[in-house]
Amino acid sequence: MAVLKVVEIMADSDKSWEDATRKGVAKASKSLKHIRSAFVQSQSVTVNKDGEVSGFRINLKVSFEVE
Repeated sequence: MAVLKVVEIMADSDKSWEDATRKGVAKASKSLKHIRSAFVQSQSVTVNKDGEVSGFRINLKVSFEVE
């Protein structure tokens, strides 16, 4: 029987939510082994003083198998 643990991380990108997700999973995989899935819990953007979107942020739940 596999036992999974879930950690919550935040990641950002100046390109897109998809890029932020990829960056978050890539960074998490450097310290977490056996990642099984990731769930984007929420998305948000940052806006600069000119009223333009300047960044994309995600709240990500990463599931991995405990050895």
